[in-house]
Amino acid sequence: MDLPVDEWKSYLLQKWASLPTSVQVTISTAETLRDIFLHSYSLLQPEDELFLKRLSKGYLVGKDSDAPLFYREEGNKKFQEKDYTGAAVLYSKGVSHSRPNTEDMSLCYANRSAALFHLGQYETCLKDINRAQTHGYPERLQPKIMLRKAECLVALGRLQEASQTISDLQRNFTATAALADVRPQTLQRNLHHLKMKVQEKDNLTETFPAALAKTLEDAALREENEQLSSASSSIGLCVDPLKGRYLVATKDILPGELLVKEDAFVSVLNPEELPPPPHGLDSKWDTRVTNGDLYCHRCLKHTLATVPCDRCSYAKYCSQECLQQAWELYHRTECPLGGLLLTLGVFCHIALRLTLLVGFEDVRKIITKLCDKISNKDICLPESNNQVKTLNYGLGESEKNGNIVETPIPGCDINGKYENNYNAVFNLLPHTENHSPEHKFLCALCVSALCRQLQAASLQAIPTERSVNSSQLKAAVTPELCPDVTIWGVAMLRHMLQLQCNAQAMTTIQHTGSKGSIVTDSRQVRLATGIFPVISLLNHSCSPNTSVSFISTVATIRASQRIRKGQEILHCYGPHKSRMGVAERQQKLRSQYFFDCTCPACQTEAHRMAAGPRWEAFCCNGCGAPVQGDDVLRCGSRSCAESAVSRDQLVSRLQDLQQQVGVAQKLLRDGELGDWQKSATHLQRSLRVVEVRHGPSSVEMGHELFKLAQIFFNGFAVPEALSTIRKAEEVLSLHCGPWDDEIQELQKMKSCLLDLPPTPVGPAV
Repeated sequence: MDLPVDEWKSYLLQKWASLPTSVQVTISTAETLRDIFLHSYSLLQPEDELFLKRLSKGYLVGKDSDAPLFYREEGNKKFQEKDYTGAAVLYSKGVSHSRPNTEDMSLCYANRSAALFHLGQYETCLKDINRAQTHGYPERLQPKIMLRKAECLVALGRLQEASQTISDLQRNFTATAALADVRPQTLQRNLHHLKMKVQEKDNLTETFPAALAKTLEDAALREENEQLSSASSSIGLCVDPLKGRYLVATKDILPGELLVKEDAFVSVLNPEELPPPPHGLDSKWDTRVTNGDLYCHRCLKHTLATVPCDRCSYAKYCSQECLQQAWELYHRTECPLGGLLLTLGVFCHIALRLTLLVGFEDVRKIITKLCDKISNKDICLPESNNQVKTLNYGLGESEKNGNIVETPIPGCDINGKYENNYNAVFNLLPHTENHSPEHKFLCALCVSALCRQLQAASLQAIPTERSVNSSQLKAAVTPELCPDVTIWGVAMLRHMLQLQCNAQAMTTIQHTGSKGSIVTDSRQVRLATGIFPVISLLNHSCSPNTSVSFISTVATIRASQRIRKGQEILHCYGPHKSRMGVAERQQKLRSQYFFDCTCPACQTEAHRMAAGPRWEAFCCNGCGAPVQGDDVLRCGSRSCAESAVSRDQLVSRLQDLQQQVGVAQKLLRDGELGDWQKSATHLQRSLRVVEVRHGPSSVEMGHELFKLAQIFFNGFAVPEALSTIRKAEEVLSLHCGPWDDEIQELQKMKSCLLDLPPTPVGPAV
């Protein structure tokens, strides 16, 4: 997903292995990224490009004129089953394969509007009705779609517009009835029914959703940092010769405080790696749903009503505005390269999009300015005669021999401000000397293949008529399509190498559960990959004091615990102490990020491992210390008087607990809450396991408390529900903003319960 598909990766690694030793040494010992790129570029042969082209054709990103009818019919089946969400997605797939201003596109939009109407998404339904009409919706079907439009307007309280739509239908009643696929009596009855609805709702007015306004307000930083864009004034940027750049608290920080709110400088939606379609599938078109069908490819907003690119079937957007912006910024270049970019992987795609967003001229300027520093030694600190000191903005400054010694921090502007811009992105460390020669060769060949395609596209864009004047020729060969290949290639190669250590996995919470279940479960899924220059400044800890969450392309960092003034702000790069052991964490961090973690969690666990073998699955019931031994386990604390216990006894208890947790999970999946007290008992036991495994303030604990709150709420256990809701809100607020679906649902449940009169319930669980 991040790197190329396995077939291309294997092909390049075999090519590397077959190179003469002298060539391998030349690339391995190259002193600059420019040398690595040029050597690799010269090795890309026509047969390599043909193989890559064959792989790229495996991705069906073009429009297929036969596909809209297939997806419309499949969507109709879902619609008849009253699976309106599934129907909407299939109609969207039909839209993505349709050509603009065709009956296929108008019918897919119209059918999707019907599904959205049944889902209660009236505003979006109206947009689809307008889209259907814009693309030539047939006259014979106009009464159906106009009736739906009037229904939406009534539901939204836009009664004047609804009345006008009804009047238009009545005025043309004879003509519309003749054209419509409905009987005149049915049309007349529907019109009368709508008029009655308008009279009933005559006093309704449409209001702006207050919850959304509050969400946008709460998500803002209270006071932005003067030296660090997108950051709170509670943190400062520092630099140290050994640990590099990092962030510290400039004042005491409370749990839940918003520290960073940063929009991705660039982001690319991750294509999901779906298994092959089931055997026996008659069609070449896939009906399975991916994130690419549900999220805008530019702003990552969730939507069932995507608007596709006019030229390809892959790129989809939440609105015409997002589509237009993406086209102007980068998609006009990416569109014909869709299959190639999916083959080369997300990192290569991001590298291209970065340079397209910035523009060739700006890339050329910064490459030219820093070309002597783009070497297999990372750009760390600019050359200076002064000794590097640690800068502590907001914490006072250190001195040497009575003089303040300052060295500019990489990525900052001339005024010392670090911003979310290309200068900051370019100064993120690529760790060139740490990557293996094979990996550098693989990245360089991917970039070389992409540059060849960009060159070919630029040549095709040049007009051949003799009448073309010089200004037209200059306009045709745009900087984005015909740059100096060396500058373009070096920039993209640098970005590909940066991404291994600096890419941020952008996640979202997706809710799951059986159809009609009154208790929902949730899982975190990787939605996109992005670059956040400010967040990239955070160092890693396996037990961090912050948590990250996302809404669209914006990432927020919140304090997950109290942070004292002067304490470093720490983020988890993935390997967390509650999810894997110290040995596995160290291996993952060393292989991907090139460092040995010495955070307190790793040091503590390493010390315990050095103390001797122990049965790691259990802690002492008396004091919580790890128990030690083989067949008979004893508390490792000398001051503890807890008696020994056999390993078999503890294993039996663990198996019993796991079985009960499984029962709870099945009840939740199936929605069988007739005996809500029994369900709550099972889930409370599950909570104990989660608390020991992940900690009382972990996001995992928050999700489990959310499920328990739903059980108490649906069981009308008001005191227990309110108590659990407050605990869940307290934990989730440390990790998520007020826009989080689970927090909003908890608030709705609490509001509902507080409005209820006191109701006697069964005995406490």
